[in-house]
Amino acid sequence: MRVTADGVRELRFDDGSPVTAASAIAPLGGGWLVAQDDATSAAWVRPDGVRPVRLLPPVEGHDRFAEAAGTKHLKPDLEVACPAEVDGEPAVLLLGSGSTPQRMRGVLVRLVDGEPVVAAAELGPLYARVAAVLGTPMDQLNLEGASRSAGTVRWFQRGNLAAGVPSAGVDVPLDALVDAVLGVTDPAGVPVTAPGVLDLGEVAGVGLAVTDAVALPDGRLLLSAAAEDTPNAVDDGPVVAAALVLVDGTTVQSVVPLPEVAGRVLKVEGLALRSAGAGRADLLAVVDADDPDAPSVLLELGVDLG
Repeated sequence: MRVTADGVRELRFDDGSPVTAASAIAPLGGGWLVAQDDATSAAWVRPDGVRPVRLLPPVEGHDRFAEAAGTKHLKPDLEVACPAEVDGEPAVLLLGSGSTPQRMRGVLVRLVDGEPVVAAAELGPLYARVAAVLGTPMDQLNLEGASRSAGTVRWFQRGNLAAGVPSAGVDVPLDALVDAVLGVTDPAGVPVTAPGVLDLGEVAGVGLAVTDAVALPDGRLLLSAAAEDTPNAVDDGPVVAAALVLVDGTTVQSVVPLPEVAGRVLKVEGLALRSAGAGRADLLAVVDADDPDAPSVLLELGVDLG
């Protein structure tokens, strides 16, 4: 497998303010919805500009959150953006990381007459079920990525080898997830199964861990992974490496370093598939710089699957 960076762009809203802490990306209405894990809004990136989309109400009066401001513990930490449908129409499902009780919400964004319409729900019982199926303590839960294959979402725990937590996935029916966010289904009743753990290896003694995933037409998955030196699921740490990983089921077939940009390792936290075929996949990837003042980066990645 070979990976190239075919395009690099900073993300800014139309007013010039930065899109920060980009954590997930999914298609929406001829553009792309980018989650910000430090905010109550997303960025809708379209050919004619970038506009904010409110996803959640302010939390204790705040719409942005930062460790320096003493508000990091309040953030909803939306880390997943997955293509979905409502009544046959395209939508985007966003999910919190679950790393604290404040981060266990689901959000659904759909378009009505071309404008985003948002629904949100607390999903605490579902997160508790996921942790139980994974065998992961609730204080180590950190669900940071997901892929969709037909009607199934594979939702990934971002592992932390330093804490003894492996990367692993659970399978959840997409329609049940959507119904839980819309209030049609009890979150506690959403089925959850565990296909197994993943061994992605390590770099400089730091384990690679899943940050997002996309499904390929042949059923395999491409995962973004980061080796971040942190003791837990909440605190940031130095990122010593980032990679793209090709997996078939729970079998790792290839691990390739992501290209550095301007000599920097970029922590890719969101992936979206633009096209795939004939042994190649073209992706969009978003990068969280872990800097509240720095604009996130949008990468165009070309992947030769070999």
